[in-house]
Amino acid sequence: MDFQASELTQQVAHTARDFAQQHIKPFVMQWDETQEFPVPVFKEMGKLGLMGVLVPEEYGGSGLSYFEYKVIIEEIAKVCGSIGLSLAAHNSLCTGHIVMFGNEEQKKKYLPKLATAEYIGGWGLTEPGTGSDASNMKTTAVKDGNDWVINGTKCWITHGKSSDVVVLICRTGEPRAKNNATAFIIDRNTPGFSAGKKENKLGMRASETTEMIFENCRISDTQRLGEIGDGFKQSLKILDGGRISIASLALGIAKGAYEAALQYSKERYQFDQPISNFQAISFKLADMATEITAAELLILQACDLKIRKQDVTKISSMAKYYASEVSVKVATDAVQIFGGYGYTKDFPVEKYYRDSKLCTIGEGTSEIQKIVISREILK
Repeated sequence: MDFQASELTQQVAHTARDFAQQHIKPFVMQWDETQEFPVPVFKEMGKLGLMGVLVPEEYGGSGLSYFEYKVIIEEIAKVCGSIGLSLAAHNSLCTGHIVMFGNEEQKKKYLPKLATAEYIGGWGLTEPGTGSDASNMKTTAVKDGNDWVINGTKCWITHGKSSDVVVLICRTGEPRAKNNATAFIIDRNTPGFSAGKKENKLGMRASETTEMIFENCRISDTQRLGEIGDGFKQSLKILDGGRISIASLALGIAKGAYEAALQYSKERYQFDQPISNFQAISFKLADMATEITAAELLILQACDLKIRKQDVTKISSMAKYYASEVSVKVATDAVQIFGGYGYTKDFPVEKYYRDSKLCTIGEGTSEIQKIVISREILK
């Protein structure tokens, strides 16, 4: 594996970095305070190809690799975790699911609009009573002639209200039975499909998280993604890539917090010298830098395996688990280095601290990652 970023990857990172500085940074705290999901910003990212990073060019996407995808999420998250999270969910979950499992007609219909952000995408697996216990989901799709009738509620859905199209995983068999779930594409204007409660979150507040409610929602069988019963298998493959997304998100947050703390430690004077001169601070910075580097190497390995179409389950879980835990630790230490100022909203580390925790929960908790990793190494 070549650890040196290619010229293309560096150019893409520069584009994402400039966009974040110009179009995101000035509004970060405003969006956070108001919990505004800034759709126009995503439309602008669509113009740059950032909303269809992994979509093949023939469907209107950028056709880039996971190396470029990693740096895009990272650079956006260094400025705002919320925007990075929504960007990741749109690219890897909804759009990624259609890229991987959609038929030609579905790809031509949806991918060009998702890749340009004409459509915002959502993805629904989690339910109120079945988080990691997905095989026991209560949302059902029942066949009725050439149609399916969907009933149930999904929760913790990124863009559950503002998305134009969602990929939904429904139970089509008996609870806990093998191959009991199927994936469907559902347009927002479908009768019986509505948004429920919007969550009031600790962090990632500009990334919309809501319920999705389905009441006798009727869709055509043409909206089915792949074979009946393959929904959960598909979801596991999507989550392999999704874990690279969240790992990259966590890395960006960690780097943002570390860079802010490093700069502050050089500017903050106590006892007539910068606090970075004190071992208590310099050792924290050393740990932060080391752990960020280790996390990044795991993510790069996962990206490399994904690009080469190798089994990525173990390494992507390791990358997501380690990077997310590092993100929380680095953000916590950054607040400590800032001291009382770090506990205020006048400095960025307060938000990094709040945003980082989601990375240990979303798309499989740290505990679930340990289950995945242990199963892989004990095969």
